[in-house]
Formats: sequence, C-alpha cells, structure tokens
Amino acid sequence: MRKPCVLGAMDYLVKGTISPNELERSIRYSIEHAKSLAVIQRLNSELEQRVKERTQELGTAIKKLEQTNRSLYEAEQEVRKALQKEKELHELKSRFVTIASHEFRTPLSTVLSSASLISKYKTTEDDDKRIKHVDRIKSAVSNLTSILNDFLSISRIEEGKIYNVPSTFDLEAFAAEVADEAQGVLKLGQKIMYQHQSDDKIAVLDKQLLKNVLFNLLSNASKYSSEHKEINFTTSIASDTLKIVVEDQGIGIPEADKAHLFTPFFRAQNVTNIQGTGLGLNIVKRYVDIMGAHWITKVN
Repeated sequence: MRKPCVLGAMDYLVKGTISPNELERSIRYSIEHAKSLAVIQRLNSELEQRVKERTQELGTAIKKLEQTNRSLYEAEQEVRKALQKEKELHELKSRFVTIASHEFRTPLSTVLSSASLISKYKTTEDDDKRIKHVDRIKSAVSNLTSILNDFLSISRIEEGKIYNVPSTFDLEAFAAEVADEAQGVLKLGQKIMYQHQSDDKIAVLDKQLLKNVLFNLLSNASKYSSEHKEINFTTSIASDTLKIVVEDQGIGIPEADKAHLFTPFFRAQNVTNIQGTGLGLNIVKRYVDIMGAHWITKVN
C-alpha cells in the first residue's frame, strides 16, 4: 500500500525540482520582499500624510498671502485717497490765497477810502455824506464777513467737522424767521416773499444746516438781482418730502456754466463785477448731502 504524498517543501525535494538551499533563499527573499513591501507601504503612507499636511500648510499660507495682498491693496487705496484729498486741500488753499487776496482788496479799499472821507466831514451839513460812507463801510464789512464765513465753512467741511443732528420743528415758523433775518442783507427795495404751501408743517432736519442753506440761497438771490426786485421763497411738505424753492429775478446762469454750478471757486462768466468767492452753492450742496437730502436745480 502506497503512502500519501506530503505537499509543500518536502514534495519539491522529493521531486528534485529545487534544492533545500535554493528553497531557503527563496523563502528568505520572499520574507525580505514582504518586509520591504510593508516598509514601502508605510513610507508611502507617511509620505502621503506629509504631502497632505504640507498641502494644507501651503493652502493656509496662500490664504494668508491673499489676505495680506488684500490688506496691502486696501492700504494702498487708502493712501491714494489720502494723497488725493491732500492734493485737493492744497489746491483749495492755493485758490483760497488767490481769491482772498483779490476779494479782500476791494472791501478793504472801500473801508479805507470811506473812513478817510468821513474824517473830512465835520459840519452838520455833511451828515448825509457821513451816513453814506458809514453805509459803505458797513456793506464792505458785511462782504468781508461773508467771504470769511464761506472759507470757514468749506474748511470745516473738508476737515469733517460738520455733523448732521436732526431735530423736530415747525418748518413754516423756522423759514419765516430765516426770511426775516435775510431781509437785513437785501439790496435797496428788494423783498423776500415767503409762503408755506402745505398743511403739514413739521420737519425733522438739522436746523443749523438748514438755516445755512436757506440763508445762503436767499443772500445769493439778492446778490445777483437788481434793486427793487422780489425774491420768491416757498416751502412745502408732502409724503415725508420737504421741498424748498428760492426764485429770483437775477442775471441767471449761462448754459455753458451750468455744468460747473457746484464747482468750488467757480464763478459764471456773467457775474462781471459782483463780488463773491464761488463757494456759496458748493457749500449749500455739501450741507444738503450731509443732511442726506437731494438737490434739484432749475435755472431759467
């Protein structure tokens, strides 16, 4: 009876297909290969983990770099804005010197000449002449005050020192009071005709800013109109909208100059010898903007 065959290494030995040494070397090679493969797999896994971590680190670094670039860009834009504002302020100061030296000269010369003439009128018969020159001095001083107020206003606006502080008040009573006050700067025979044209009279605005706007518009209407002319001034409130209209019978604004109506220091070509700084309407518009309102201009 034959014995059953034993499978495995002994079977190969019996058959004589491989020597024991070769088998041992083969087994050792397989074992080393398996170990090497395990090491390679481990190293590959570690490498993949390191690549993943490095990728995350690079992603974080890129985000920080992008954020830094944005910050640098924003900082650059802020610097550009500051430089532009500084440039505008420098130009404003240069224009101020030019306008001031020109506009101050006329009223100061008037004051000087009238004061000199007054000193020569010593008798009661000269009272009318003295009064005439006193009125000239008052007018010149008023012009100087107006010019200084314009420069002061534009300076405070540029420095961001004008604030909007709304309050609730009776618009009709307030506007009538401003109109009465403006009567003091009108030319001979001029008159402000004020009328409130709605039942609603309650407004919520910054009273001081609104007063500056109204007074500037009314004084402008007087300045560029002839003597004995009426100035129509109306207010109304409808659907939470306050409407102010100042209409004069003055020299108007040439069509070509309307585009520059609110440009600082700009004066229309038809103003001839009428004194002014060219700042009035620019100041008015900026006050209106500060109050969050809208400006609509109609020039006939």
